[in-house]
This record gives sequence, structure tokens and C-alpha cells, in this order.
Amino acid sequence: MNEDKTSPIQVIDRLAALLDALAAREAGASLKFLAAETGLHPSTAFRILASLSRHGFVARDETGLYLLGPRLLQLAAKVRVGLDVRAEARAEMEWLRDQVGETVNLTVRQGDEMVYVERVTPNRMMRVEQLIGSRAPLHVTAVGKLMLGEVGAAATRDYARRTRLPAYTANTRHEVKPLLEDIGISTARGYALDDEEAELGVGCIGALVRDATGTAVAGLSVSAPMERRKMDWVPLVQEAARRISARLGYAG
Repeated sequence: MNEDKTSPIQVIDRLAALLDALAAREAGASLKFLAAETGLHPSTAFRILASLSRHGFVARDETGLYLLGPRLLQLAAKVRVGLDVRAEARAEMEWLRDQVGETVNLTVRQGDEMVYVERVTPNRMMRVEQLIGSRAPLHVTAVGKLMLGEVGAAATRDYARRTRLPAYTANTRHEVKPLLEDIGISTARGYALDDEEAELGVGCIGALVRDATGTAVAGLSVSAPMERRKMDWVPLVQEAARRISARLGYAG
């Protein structure tokens, strides 16, 4: 690649050329190789690589060779999740519905709320049904409590101060201490419950869905009338969430 003086955004062209050259060398590449491969002066290549390194797009190993950095993996995972999480989840949601005979929901966090982005329902008259696009505060949903567990106690206290933890039912955790206790227990065991905390008569079992970086990007839950909800469903919910996570590249 010759250093094109007419490119309107020359540095982006050079940056892209360096990343392409690195992508072709899985074992890493030296500055000399990258400069030769892209046609850039070594000092120009070095400056761009140094900037990429500061932002995590490029890394260097113990021998000084340049490698693609972890930030690229994080961004790639987010693109994949944004495009595919509903499509990847659908088959596993249908499998879970067929196992338990109840409504299965896929939710994502947006700010202080969980948003329902997909659902599958059983073929029965009496069922719990959340509309796609509907929202609920984090602290009243099973998955929302797990999402708070991901960010820790300090962030949960901040959430409590912002929202004042409105009580939707008499069972809602509307004080910080019991909410933190519930979150701690739920996080440790890998699933959470909504025991009529969002709506009287309705209970949920939820688990997290993770992407290739291990980030919790969505949640899977089963909703049912409390008299029909069974704790035997917990491993099924966890298995379905694990399968969706695997489809998104999570290997944990």
C-alpha cells in the first residue's frame, strides 16, 4: 500500500491497512513487517500502532510482536449480539417452552429497566404473557436482579437512590438491604426468582445470557402463575440460557 496523499481521511485508511495486515498474521507481526506490508513509513506505522495500543485495539506480546487487541473482540461480540441475539435465542426458547409448558421471555437491560424483546408462548388458555417492548424496573424482575448483581453493590445502591425502588406489590424488594441480600443469593446460585414482586399471582425464574466476552447481554426467564411454577424448572432455564450463550460465542 502506497501512502496515498489524496485520501480524504488518510489515517483511517492507514489504520485499516494495519489491522488487515495484523489479522492475516495470527502469530503476530513486527513493526518492520507491518510497515513493508502496508507501504507505510515505519515511523508512521509506529505512531498509529501506539495509538491503537492505548485504546486496546492492538496489543504486543513479550517478544514485541503486534497482535490484534481484546477491544476488537468486545466490539465484535456487541455487533453480533445486536444482530443475532433474538434469532439465536428463538430455538432454545421454544425448546424451554416445550419442556415447561409456560411462557418464555428474552429481555435486555436498557438503563434502569429490563425490556422484553422476544417471547414464546404455550398453547394454553391461561398463561402469563408479556408484550414485546414492555418494560419493568430491574429490582422487580428475576433477570433484572441478576443484572444488578453483575454491576455490584455500589452500583445497586446508586440504582436504589435514582429509582427509590418503587413497590409494585407487597412482595417487591423496595428497601436496599433485602434487595442486596436477594441479589447476592441469586448471583451465587446462578438464577433468580420473581416471587410475585412485579405482579401478584405471577412468578418467574431467570438466568443470564452472556456473549463471547462473558458480558451479560440478555436474560432468559419463564413466567407462570405461582401455583404452576416449579423449582424443577431451574436447571432447564439455566441450560437454555447456557445454550444461547454458547451460540453467542461464550465458552465459560
